Amino acid sequence: MRIDKVIIAVPLFILCTTFSYGQSLKKLADSVRKVYRIPELGYAVVSADKVYELDVAGYKKAGTNRVAEKSDLFRIGSNTKAITGFIAAELVKQGKISWSTKFFDQFPEMKAHSRKEYWDLTLLDLLSLRTKLFSYTYTYAKPVKGQFKGTEEQQRYQFATWFFKQEPVVKKDVVNFSNLGYVAAGLMMEKVTGKSYRELTMELGKELDMDIHFGRPNNISKLQTWGHTEGGVPEQPGDDFKLNWLLPAGNVTLSLPDYVKFIQLQLQGLQGRSTLLTAEEFNFIHFGLPRFSVGWFADKDEHGHTYSYNIGNPGSFLTSVYVYKDIDLAFILFANIQSEQSEEGLSVLYEQMKRTYVK
Repeated sequence: MRIDKVIIAVPLFILCTTFSYGQSLKKLADSVRKVYRIPELGYAVVSADKVYELDVAGYKKAGTNRVAEKSDLFRIGSNTKAITGFIAAELVKQGKISWSTKFFDQFPEMKAHSRKEYWDLTLLDLLSLRTKLFSYTYTYAKPVKGQFKGTEEQQRYQFATWFFKQEPVVKKDVVNFSNLGYVAAGLMMEKVTGKSYRELTMELGKELDMDIHFGRPNNISKLQTWGHTEGGVPEQPGDDFKLNWLLPAGNVTLSLPDYVKFIQLQLQGLQGRSTLLTAEEFNFIHFGLPRFSVGWFADKDEHGHTYSYNIGNPGSFLTSVYVYKDIDLAFILFANIQSEQSEEGLSVLYEQMKRTYVK
């Protein structure tokens, strides 16, 4: 799951001709979908209390007449990290763990077989990308299927035993993107609660009235949304065993309306209007550390507005979210294909959404 920020490179001739200013977002979104060869595209513009825009366009699977529906499920990839970070913040608030809890204090049996460079890693280090763990993704050849045995949780434990033996990366940057930190943090959360990551996430779903799933939507039903590869080929149902190992880093699946509930909670919380965490706690997970805090990157736009964001790209879907706390707005974009074209298309739509809503 690469989560580099999408570079906004909007083809001006497209905005000036095909997509004239003032067009409704609905019409624009469908035009973007067609021009950038996105089978299904979803988008939303929300505040803490309002849904200004929420729609989907296109088809659940390329080459079929299965028209997109708002209830369609999308894999959100690394946007899962914000969900994991939020659950961790709740556990910290409940006193079940602290940001300074060290991984190897919880799993001392692993320590002797792990690299010394990792011995002092805390929950906050793992969730804020302050580690020297390498940038493992589902595309890596190793470990191989069948190498780890047992339940999903047992396999993630064995996976952690494996990756803590690997050489640390050597670079000066404090922030080092690695999915592995979230795997380790997930193990810590499971340890202190006695519940699996899936159970913890499903509990959050019930708390927020969100219907949360995991993995490919077409594993749930072939009539659900299909992901598509770079070339636009529909991805068949199947077992993503490496993404199951990476579950806390990026394998949550849900609908756009349900994801909106989570994002509106963030906007409400940043304003001090949530009973789950204080405004200070919400601001910490979004903006507490430079560049990347707990599940969220942070930046400023050309108008000086501070925003938090993340990008999810688990191989055959693409999702992005931008949360502007000071102007009480969030922009969400979903696509059921991961390609350079779809990235560019979502960037075009995002820029027009900002032109429409950001003053």
